[in-house]
Amino acid sequence: MMETLTAAAIQMVSGDDLAANLERAEALLAEAAAQGAQFVALPEYFYLMPADERARLALAEPFGAGPLQQRLAAAAAHHGVWLLAGTLPLQGTQPGRFCNSSLLFGPQGQCAARYDKTHLFGFDDGRERYAEADTMQAGDSIVSAATPWGPTRLSVCYDLRFPELYRQAPAPVLITAPAAFTHTTGQAHWELLLRARAVENLAFVVAPGQGGVHPGGKRTFGHSMIVDPWGQVLACHAEGEGIALATLDFTGQQTWRSRLPALQHRRFIG
Repeated sequence: MMETLTAAAIQMVSGDDLAANLERAEALLAEAAAQGAQFVALPEYFYLMPADERARLALAEPFGAGPLQQRLAAAAAHHGVWLLAGTLPLQGTQPGRFCNSSLLFGPQGQCAARYDKTHLFGFDDGRERYAEADTMQAGDSIVSAATPWGPTRLSVCYDLRFPELYRQAPAPVLITAPAAFTHTTGQAHWELLLRARAVENLAFVVAPGQGGVHPGGKRTFGHSMIVDPWGQVLACHAEGEGIALATLDFTGQQTWRSRLPALQHRRFIG
C-alpha cells in the first residue's frame, strides 16, 4: 500500500463549448502532473456547463466506448497518473436520460471504476431552479475502487448530504466528491459537508468543483478542497480556474484510526 499520495483537485469554470472545456481540462491536468500530482480529479460536468441541461444528452456514450472516455483514458496514460474524470455522460436505460457517471482511470489508461450519481439534485427558490432528474437517471450502487493507497469511495456533489453512502464497508481511506455546487448552497454547506464526511470516516476527501459563472447565469461556489481525516483543509482554491494540491499521508491516517473506536459500517440507506 502506498504510504503517501500527491493529489490535485482541479477547479474549472466550464462553459458551453465542448472543445474549449476539454482543452482547459487537459491543460490543468498537465499542470497538476508537472507539479508532481499522482492522482488528479476533475470537477463534475467539466466537459460542459450549458444553459440548457438537455445539451448533455446528445453527448451520452456507451460505457467503455466513445470519444470522451477515450480522450480521458489517453490523458491519464500520457501523464501516468490516476485520473478521476469528474463526471461524464453515459447512456442509461431510461429514454431521454443519461447517467452522470464518475470514472476513475488508472495510469495505463484503464478504467478502474465507474460510479453513477445516486442522489440527484433538485432546488427551486423562485429565482434558481435545478432539476437533475429531468435529464438524468439515478445510479443504484455504491462503488469502492481498489487503488494502491487503499479503498477509494466514489461520490458526486449532492451525494455529500447522504452520509450512509460512505459508511458501508470497505472503510474508505479516500473519498472523491467532484461537484458543481451552487453558490447559494455552497456558501452555507460545502466546507461543512466535506469536513464532516472526512471526520466521520477518518478518510481524506478530494473535492474538485466548478467555480464561477456559467451560461444561463448559473453560479457555482468553487472552493475545491482537499481535507484530511482530522477535518483540516489541506488545500483550497476559492474561485476561478486553478488547482488545489496536497500530499496525503496514509501512515498518519492509520495512526488516527488505531487510537479511536472502530468505525461502524451500516447498511446503505438511499
